Amino acid sequence: MFRNITPVVQNLLLINVIVFLVASFVFPVLNKWFALYNIQSEYFSPFQFLTYMFMHADFWHLFSNMFGLLIFGPLLEQFLGPKKLFTLWMVCGVGAGVLYSGYSIYQYKSLEEKVITFEASPDPEYFNRLVIENRGYFSPEVFDFVDQYSRNPEDPMYIERAEKTLSAILRLHANQPMVGASGALFGILIAFAMLFPNTQLFLLFPPMPVKAKYLVLFYGLYTVYNILLNSPTDNVAHFAHLSGLLIGAVLVYNWKKDRNSFY
Repeated sequence: MFRNITPVVQNLLLINVIVFLVASFVFPVLNKWFALYNIQSEYFSPFQFLTYMFMHADFWHLFSNMFGLLIFGPLLEQFLGPKKLFTLWMVCGVGAGVLYSGYSIYQYKSLEEKVITFEASPDPEYFNRLVIENRGYFSPEVFDFVDQYSRNPEDPMYIERAEKTLSAILRLHANQPMVGASGALFGILIAFAMLFPNTQLFLLFPPMPVKAKYLVLFYGLYTVYNILLNSPTDNVAHFAHLSGLLIGAVLVYNWKKDRNSFY
């Protein structure tokens, strides 16, 4: 596997590993500076659309993305050429960050409207629904407060605390960063499936062969399912994954129309 590694894949692997080591053990503040924050956040900067894709949450996050690049990247680089593989990686990564930011704005505005609705007409049941919808932001103790508030719906102290709790949710939502090269990797996956659809891949779990087109189709459907499920306890940016798939598909489709564009 390592004997067949190609130049762009090798360089991307090295950059991601080096950045991870530096951010983990030398300058941890890079994790805050270079992660992609929501546009509403005070920590947001435009350069984060580029830098977030070189940051990773932990070793296994890094490993999964780099393992995917190592498996699918070399053959794509040999077929497309170094420039097109690099373009695919960067455009899908940056594009996924941009589209995910738009999706995050929509989610933030939707939550903000619900908070405004509660503030206009405080109601324990409505507050409880908002807590359940956003339970990933809370410790279990919040439900004790929900019970207390339900027993004292007119108490100004409980109403004020509920409003502060919802305001805290908005701040947490705005300041929740995204990191990782998954959007770029999903662009690589869809490119591989479109260019080598019938290539047999052997899965580890479960141990069985599967064609590339079916594997990527499964990933795509699973991603859409998680977006629709919208679990408040799921911290994976599934919409960024889907964005990488879509952007990669558009790029490869246009390249396939012009066969002379292949290296």
